[in-house]
Amino acid sequence: MGRNPVGKENVAQPWFQVAKVVALPPAWLWFRWRFEHLERIPERGPALIACNHASYLDPIANAYAVVKAGRRPRFLAKDDLFDIPLVGRALAGAGQIPVSRGSGDRTPLARAERALAAGEAVVVYPEGTVTTRPDGLPMAGKTGTVRLALALRVPITPMVSWGSAAVWQKSGPGSLKPGRPVWVSVGAPIDLAADHDAILDFDAVRRMTADLMEVLTALTIDLRDRYPKRWADAR
Repeated sequence: MGRNPVGKENVAQPWFQVAKVVALPPAWLWFRWRFEHLERIPERGPALIACNHASYLDPIANAYAVVKAGRRPRFLAKDDLFDIPLVGRALAGAGQIPVSRGSGDRTPLARAERALAAGEAVVVYPEGTVTTRPDGLPMAGKTGTVRLALALRVPITPMVSWGSAAVWQKSGPGSLKPGRPVWVSVGAPIDLAADHDAILDFDAVRRMTADLMEVLTALTIDLRDRYPKRWADAR
């Protein structure tokens, strides 16, 4: 069966449709996109998608990829965004999950578990924030992604992007040069089902998290090394 870019998940939330119409067309027109291996995103059922985080543009890039794969993404997003007029309403209406970083609140993980159990596609950034590494590669990850995968026996689908770092960093918007290539690639699934019983073993979970970040780093380096040289340092 072929993929339907406007499947049942995509019509479930009116606010998701609003966000898709408002955010994706300008991004599609402004940047030159390249998507690789979208077929690795599960067509249906639970999908736990773990991404690197090099720029504040990444959620648009990752959402674009997931939508092209025929799914409706649900993001774990920092709670400050939900306080912004209209933006916050759109995020809440589209079913996105607020996260209060550093609070120790497990509510976001519980909501992500429910979403996965309901067969949805959940997008997470294991680093928890945009990378501060000068080379733009992933930092150490937090354990929540692996814990979700172990608890629900759901494979982790790694997804990475490259080319967005110059566009929008913590310091604010950067280069909006039109035509900048933004590449997104999906890696092979990471199945941790056999390690389900290790969920209470902190050291084992940390090791699996480190392994996940190594996969994301290797995929990111692959994109970086193939990225057009004339754009690599362009600002």
